[in-house]
Amino acid sequence: MKKFLVAGIFILVAFGSSNKVNAQYYPYSDDLYYLKSTTFEIGASLGVMNCFTDLGGKKGTGHKYYRGNDFSNSQVDAGIYMALMYKYAVGLRLDVTFGHVKASDETLEPVRETTYGRYDRNLSFKSQIIELCMVAEIHPRYFKNYEDAEKLPRLSPYLLGGIGIFSFKPQAQLDGQWIDLQPLRTEGQGFAEYPDRKKYSLTQLVVPVGIGIKYKCTPIINISLECASRILFTDYLDDVSTQYVNPNLFSNYLSGQELENALKLNDRRDELNPTHSYRPGTQRGNPANNDSYYTFNIRIAALL
Repeated sequence: MKKFLVAGIFILVAFGSSNKVNAQYYPYSDDLYYLKSTTFEIGASLGVMNCFTDLGGKKGTGHKYYRGNDFSNSQVDAGIYMALMYKYAVGLRLDVTFGHVKASDETLEPVRETTYGRYDRNLSFKSQIIELCMVAEIHPRYFKNYEDAEKLPRLSPYLLGGIGIFSFKPQAQLDGQWIDLQPLRTEGQGFAEYPDRKKYSLTQLVVPVGIGIKYKCTPIINISLECASRILFTDYLDDVSTQYVNPNLFSNYLSGQELENALKLNDRRDELNPTHSYRPGTQRGNPANNDSYYTFNIRIAALL
């Protein structure tokens, strides 16, 4: 991640090393302001982060993306960024974002009879998120008006998209302690008996896409509202994806406390129903849909 950050800063500096300057009057000030063909911004963001995973959600079998969104799971996120803007119309920025996500089947209790066993599954998770992305912004309103300062819009909707990496660490609470789930291989990841279930990495690619609207408060200060979803290439953000495994296999790969934790955390249905019958191969998650998360942030930036 450090190499990615250094490379991103180098790209921004290289593109911004030559600035063509046009002296014009800025439309929102009596002072002479210099419209540069390229400008730098540095800023910070604050908002909420939420996720779409196999756990929790709404009634029924579970809905993909926003139809299954549970706003009560929203957590605070924050970030910093630097951006290079070309004629205010196209931007390239380097974002660092920190946040958390969580979900729990327990939230389905009011509609438990309609969840087809998802409430009775009784699983939950939380995870920290650290994200580093290179993101492009496109401001359609600035393409036509850049050369005429009097027509520069103060309010600018924009599109965004990019690529980056993120790290996560799913955990579940057991006996008052938060236990890391990935080392427990709760669905047989890496077991020879399940060759199609590979052990997942805790650092993976992420593709942010979204929309925003930027407002120029002063010649050098702007504020944005931005909503961005993350396309992920994993279904294990919550450590839940496919089917229950044969619990007798855990002792072939784990020992000590890890073995004990895996036996308790791979299947928690007995905590609600001690008489339930364990059948390996029954559905635990839905591998058809990868997990994802999103942010809704306020961003404030200053031109350098």
